[in-house]
Amino acid sequence: MQEQQSFEFDVRPPIKGYPQLQWTGKRPYRGTVYYPAQLRERYGTETDGWINKLFWGDNLQVMSHLLHEYRGQVDLIYIDPPFDSKADYKKKIKLKDSTVANDSSSFEDKQYGDIWTNDQYLQFMYERLTLCRELLSDTGSIYLHCDWHKSHHLRMLMDEVFGPKLFQNEIVWQYSGWNRKNSSYFNRRHDTILFYTKTNSPYFEPFKLAWSSPEEYAKARKQKVLIEEESGRKYVLSDGGAGKRVKRYLDEAIADGRHIDDVWTIDKLNNSDKEGLAYPTQKPERLLERIVSSSCSPEGIVFDCFMGSGTTQAVAMKLGRRFIGADINLGAIQTTTKRLLSVATSLGEQQESLDVDGSDPDTFYTGFEVYNVNNYDLFRNPVQARDLLMEALEIQPYEQSNLWDGTLDGRMVKIMPVNRIATKADLKVITDNLPYKTYEKRKADNPSQPVEQVTLVCMGHEPDLKASLESELSEYKVDVAVVDILKDKKELEFKREAEAEVVLEGNRLVIRSFYPLNLMQKLSLQREYIEDWRQLVESIVIDWNYDGVVMEPSVTDIPDKKTFVKGYYEVPDTAGTIKVKITDLLSESLEVEVQA
Repeated sequence: MQEQQSFEFDVRPPIKGYPQLQWTGKRPYRGTVYYPAQLRERYGTETDGWINKLFWGDNLQVMSHLLHEYRGQVDLIYIDPPFDSKADYKKKIKLKDSTVANDSSSFEDKQYGDIWTNDQYLQFMYERLTLCRELLSDTGSIYLHCDWHKSHHLRMLMDEVFGPKLFQNEIVWQYSGWNRKNSSYFNRRHDTILFYTKTNSPYFEPFKLAWSSPEEYAKARKQKVLIEEESGRKYVLSDGGAGKRVKRYLDEAIADGRHIDDVWTIDKLNNSDKEGLAYPTQKPERLLERIVSSSCSPEGIVFDCFMGSGTTQAVAMKLGRRFIGADINLGAIQTTTKRLLSVATSLGEQQESLDVDGSDPDTFYTGFEVYNVNNYDLFRNPVQARDLLMEALEIQPYEQSNLWDGTLDGRMVKIMPVNRIATKADLKVITDNLPYKTYEKRKADNPSQPVEQVTLVCMGHEPDLKASLESELSEYKVDVAVVDILKDKKELEFKREAEAEVVLEGNRLVIRSFYPLNLMQKLSLQREYIEDWRQLVESIVIDWNYDGVVMEPSVTDIPDKKTFVKGYYEVPDTAGTIKVKITDLLSESLEVEVQA
């Protein structure tokens, strides 16, 4: 069966004369297994036999899933992974059109924490870069976005995974910012993008900027403009090599454009930018336009497995490229979905105007599907996963220790990282912090009894996780149990986080009320103080004939930041089972079914 399919990778041997990065617990990544994916939503239709794909889940599992069909088929990968910045990234949530004059109108919601141990981060990236290599085509390229925190380590990892001879550029993205007086270092005003290729024969079409005028060209070249007597054409004298000077005609230079180098000066997004989504770590589209245009042919596939706000996908759609995206955070999936629907609408209007003019329209791939890998719908935001699990499993908090999260039926409970599968490397934080002196005493007092009973809670895990911990602690008798939510607790239900009244009134579907309890709690709002429930809503999509498996919305009510959703919709005569998906300002959704 497909679910049992496995994939093996070539592990590159060390290259003599080149350094190699080592870390505690480093493990060669020699293979993975296939993970199933469930199609949840479909927007639009195929174009030329292709429909774009978004995946919600751990990108290690997403890429393992993609290997079945796309191994060696992806033409461009851009990733903007965690920087190990030791910071929390937050999104500003603001009530729509609120007249509330206190702190209840807005708050900052933590999207993810970028805090790692050094060893965990390096193993995390090593495994994902290996999968990226397996997905790339022979003409493919990968761009890894990072900054000063880890650029030195990541370049060595890229050398190890792709080979140092396939390094192409270290691109400097320079941007402006506030000038501060620092006591020990210069202001930091750039990120780094590491550009590698799969082979020595990549697709590459240098990106060019337009010259605004001949004068700009001459000024940039710092050369005097001359005029040819016979033709009256303007030119400059350029170095032709070997001491020769050659004419460079300005009209030809302007037509050829300005070839960019590896220092890109592009402003960061600010609150006034139209494309800004108030999403932490969002990158400007101009940055991605250069990458996609240069390293992906019009027929190619673009992939980003740290999708965030969906800039890569939006740019790929606008440039007529096919794309695949993934993210562990549901907020990223919802934000990207909303963004792509807006782009698709704009492109559709553009195509219609071309049809009227009689011009040949370009090919744009505007349809996309949303998949869920490994049933990660238990957690809408990994940051909140610990509290959700504590409540759902009835784990009692254990305040006396920084190691254990709580107790359950007399056992010490450790909640493993839930935004990915738990690995043996994750056990180090446990073994480094156990109370070994206490264990020695317990062992002496009761040699036949376990010194500790431990339960590990995870979302997927390496098969030898339990055995590895027991082996690591073989000097002591430790009773280890693993609770895998994906396998052992499939029936686990969390409290419904929203309430809505959705009814049919004649030939209309009417949403009378919507109360997202989680959002209201964060805003400290009671129902009686909500002026209009639509203040809390980001979007509403409706499938008039839901088949019970895949939602295919024909109504997408996605207003701008200041406008409300309608809240009432004309029901077509052909409607059957109606599925309504209401998404609040936290990007959390409530799905309701109504029978026409």
